[in-house]
This record gives sequence, structure tokens and C-alpha cells, in this order.
Amino acid sequence: MLPSDKLAIIDSFPLPLCQPVRNKRATIFKGVADIGYNASKHLWFYGFKILMLVTLPGYILNYVVTSASVHDIKMIYELLEECRQSVILGDLGYLSSELKKDLKREGYHLWTPFRQDMAEAEKHNNWKVMALRRTIETRFSELCRLFDIEHTLTRSLAGLQLRMEQIILDHNLRYFEMN
Repeated sequence: MLPSDKLAIIDSFPLPLCQPVRNKRATIFKGVADIGYNASKHLWFYGFKILMLVTLPGYILNYVVTSASVHDIKMIYELLEECRQSVILGDLGYLSSELKKDLKREGYHLWTPFRQDMAEAEKHNNWKVMALRRTIETRFSELCRLFDIEHTLTRSLAGLQLRMEQIILDHNLRYFEMN
């Protein structure tokens, strides 16, 4: 086990801009937003994806907004800029031996669970580490419940950026207030 200041958690969540039935007809943010798949809800959506890096206690270190179809792995280096935590917990979306090797050269250790059909999965997928990963899911739930982050109602990229900055600032101020 490592001290919590050496650990960060990385994950993403969808930011849909319309109901799935309108995915192909949506024109808001045309050319910037696109259609992506939300694996946890088994749903295609039109919009953006927000990737976040969060400390174990719940402080949001960094975030990146991408179009919905961009794979999480492609944005990991931008998300880890100036990250002081050396151990990064990810989900199955970051399962890549090449990525782990590249991050190791950068001074990071990326831990991801193994798929159930992979060798050593039972031994590797420690329930305690998996429970630590749930911290970021809790943060996402708070962002949805307290700040309605999934419904930004913005119509410009500047408005979207401002709304994200406001939400994250408010969340992190609440973090300091509670701790």
C-alpha cells in the first residue's frame, strides 16, 4: 500500500448534448462534438467526453474535454501533465501493455484491472485496489448531483470551458471546506 499522496485515479464520463434519438440530427457544436459509445450504459451518445484525474481523497487535479469518439488512452499524456502522483489507477479503458511501458519511462506506474478471461486476473484484481478506484465514480456522481454537469446548456466552446472551470473550482473549494 502506498500513501494517498502518491496515488491518483483516472477515468472518463460522457457529456451528452442531446437525447440518443437525435444523435444523427444534432447540430450543436457541429464539427467539434461527435458520436461516441458509453459502455457502462450500453448507449450511443452525441457530445463530448470528460476525462479526469482525481486524488484518492477526491480533489480534481486535472481534466480534459474531448469529442465523444476519442479513446481515453489518446489523452492520457495531456491529463498527466504536471501530475506529481506516481501511481495511476485506471479502468479497463486504459488496459494496454504498451501504454504501461511508455508511462513507466515517464515515471508513472499505471494499474488497471485485468479482464476476467486473462491469465492471473483473480490474483491481480485485488478488491481493495478496485474499491479505491470507486473514488472517481463517487466524484462523477457528485458532479452530476450537485452541479448537474451532464446538462451544461452551453452553446459555445468558451461557454463550455467556463462552465467546466466553474464546476471544478466549486467542487475543489468544497473539498477544502470538508477536509
